[in-house]
Amino acid sequence: MTDRAEDAPEPSPPMKAVVMAGGEGTRLRPMTANQPKPLLPVVNKPIMEHVLRLLRKHGFTETVVTVQFLATLIRNYFGDGEELGMKLHYVAEEVPLGTAGSVKNAEDHLRGEPFIVISGDALTDIDLTDMVRFHREKGAKVTIALKRVPNPLEFGIIIVDEQGRIQRFLEKPTWGQVFSDTVNTGIYIMEPEVLERVAAGVSVDWSGDVFPELLEEGEPLYGYIADGYWEDVGTHESYLSAQADVLSGKVDVEIDGFEVSPGVWVGEGAQVSAEAVLKGPLYIGDYAKVEAGAELREYTVVGSNAVVRAEAFAHRTVLHDNVFIGRGANLRGAVIGKNTDVMAAARIEEGAVVGEDCVIESEAYLHNDVKVYPFKTIEAGAVVSTNVIWESRGQRSLFGPRGVSGLINVEITPELAVRLANAYATTLKKGAIVTTSRDVSRAARTLKRAIISALTAAAIEVRDLEVVPLPAARFHTSQGGVSGGITVRTTPGDPESVDILFLDSDGADLSPAAQRKLDRVFSRAEYRRAFPGEIGELTFPSRNVENYAHDLLRAVDTSGVAEADLKVVVDCAGGSGSLILPSLLGRIGVDVLTVNNRLDEDSPTDTAAKRNRDLQRLGELVANSGADFGVRFDPVAERLSIVDEKGELVDGERALLTVLDLVCAERKGGSVALPVTTTRVAEQVARAHGVEVLWTATATNELTKTVQQGEDVILAGDGRGVFVIPEFSPTGDGIAAFVRLLGLVARTRSPLSRIEGAIPRAHLLRRSVPTPWAVKGSVMRAVVEAAGDRELDTTDGVRAIEPDGSWALVLPDTAEAVTHLWAEGPDPDTAHRLIGEWANVVERAEG
Repeated sequence: MTDRAEDAPEPSPPMKAVVMAGGEGTRLRPMTANQPKPLLPVVNKPIMEHVLRLLRKHGFTETVVTVQFLATLIRNYFGDGEELGMKLHYVAEEVPLGTAGSVKNAEDHLRGEPFIVISGDALTDIDLTDMVRFHREKGAKVTIALKRVPNPLEFGIIIVDEQGRIQRFLEKPTWGQVFSDTVNTGIYIMEPEVLERVAAGVSVDWSGDVFPELLEEGEPLYGYIADGYWEDVGTHESYLSAQADVLSGKVDVEIDGFEVSPGVWVGEGAQVSAEAVLKGPLYIGDYAKVEAGAELREYTVVGSNAVVRAEAFAHRTVLHDNVFIGRGANLRGAVIGKNTDVMAAARIEEGAVVGEDCVIESEAYLHNDVKVYPFKTIEAGAVVSTNVIWESRGQRSLFGPRGVSGLINVEITPELAVRLANAYATTLKKGAIVTTSRDVSRAARTLKRAIISALTAAAIEVRDLEVVPLPAARFHTSQGGVSGGITVRTTPGDPESVDILFLDSDGADLSPAAQRKLDRVFSRAEYRRAFPGEIGELTFPSRNVENYAHDLLRAVDTSGVAEADLKVVVDCAGGSGSLILPSLLGRIGVDVLTVNNRLDEDSPTDTAAKRNRDLQRLGELVANSGADFGVRFDPVAERLSIVDEKGELVDGERALLTVLDLVCAERKGGSVALPVTTTRVAEQVARAHGVEVLWTATATNELTKTVQQGEDVILAGDGRGVFVIPEFSPTGDGIAAFVRLLGLVARTRSPLSRIEGAIPRAHLLRRSVPTPWAVKGSVMRAVVEAAGDRELDTTDGVRAIEPDGSWALVLPDTAEAVTHLWAEGPDPDTAHRLIGEWANVVERAEG
């Protein structure tokens, strides 16, 4: 046996340790379908064993292990810790208690002394002795081990000052909230009185509940920036990279076995033919057998008692214990669970994971990223391109900025729509009511039918609104008794793609937390099914359009419109707005000319060319007819474009400022909600009328959330055609915005061009810089460092404010490998200089 670790001095006096081992590791399924994440082997030892050996090395010999998921398996494996030279106590959680609650649950074993908390499922060789020294020297109440990582999205971000004292932290941010790449490793040293802050028997989180409270009270919280290795083994990719890092010596842990040649480790009793081809670093476990002609390449791990037959090939592949690999099988970048047989000439591609006790029969082919759950058989010659039984989409997130989006019948298929609807239904109670709706396209109609079938089969009552504008779908979903909604539309600007939008009971897009819940159910495919008597009903509510129009006219002030004798031109864009607008305008009493007033199945979305062509024609009609103004809706009537009485387009941001000025002048108080990317001219306009601006993040649901939380919000908008009229709805509604504008113009009796022309011009520039995912965190850290003494706003991304009020915003894109920049100054030269300066910061940080 070879041991690469050396004994380290024991902390004096010794502390006890708490090892958190209750996680399910759902993202690692199917590997964790039947075993807890801490027992996953890394170079043939459970991750938790590596953690316990690290603790023992640094003198922590008495350890409390908190367990929940499949706790008996952990107890049975480690016992009382005697084999490791440790004393282990186990504390089980009956229900999940959170990171702090589970430690509180172990309080009886800690006896009022300082203690260290460490995760049982993260691979690390951090110098715990030096961390204890740091904690004691600083007189800290809590010391958090910090590490710099390329992708901080799944971790808690922390900023410390030059002395290491913690200034700010944020748990699991979006890319827009990333202001550093220094993250919380989940390794803590604490004084015993910290546990007094944790209520017993309830779910409490260190980073979400306890630490913010301590920070606010000025308690000494310190961050120890660790030089050692740390990897949160939370994904299949990180699981494979952890194996490679151990084999290549990047992490200082013990490898049991004999290094028979540089980088080639062989366990006790293993039989390796001299005619096998071995290209290290790699590991062959105890009593494994590798036959002549087999080829094992870099970063391959062969489990104990595994067999690799002649002519088989494996590269960057992990075989768990008792795996059989048949003659001529080919595996690249795969993980094979214990007791699984991969028969002759089978081929398993990059990223595929096969669970335990499976059979992959001869000449079967598993595509990239396929997941096969335990106890399954893949028949001989089968070509498997989708997951077997349970499924994950294999992307960073199921949801993008427009719901779940993709190419029609390629990425978004009826089968996928059924699974999505099943997952959504499973998050709701049986008997819940859900609305369904769509735009005018045939693809949306097909997908909606699949969705309805899945919902009713899962005991959900469905109210099908059929073809309605998106604002009307949101309105009907927000009515009492409805739990949510699903709407399908063609992706804006891309007629070959669709968006599936999931709505909450307020008709708003699902919150990030609700999206993650749906994503988890979808990835596990643990869908609910109804008993025959529980299958939901499908109904078609009547008077959808009339009810929406009636409530809209009751809520929005249209006084003065009839007396003003207004004339307007309305372009319905061949979309669902044509079902509502003509009759609605007739009830208001306005002279209207409508164009594209039909349902156009052949052009269900806007392309740039179509939109520009329609707006040019709209401008001509307004100017030639002497209309007061004109509007064009997008095909689902969510966004609004405005043309003034001269036929000139009032572009998105100027339209927002114009409507803002009108609303603020009329209300003379309250607040407006705007994303941080909006020009600060909006602040000048609002303040001139005694109105406050509430700056929000740029995500689609942020305006809605701000409107719902603020009682005095009088308007919200994004500068790209979305307006929220709070007296009617907390969500974007182009039709409501148009009705509101009619009343404002009628009562003001001033041309739009005059109102818009009186508003100061903004000097706001935008630029996008390609940024690989792997460096986004370090880019944002570089931005914070480059800001120096400038005032910083981290509402979304990082906004650096100059002394003269000029500012630049750096915001990572949530869905693409891009960083967006905005810069605004008092003149064009300042704006150009600022955006160039910060673009250089981003590009230099990319390296």
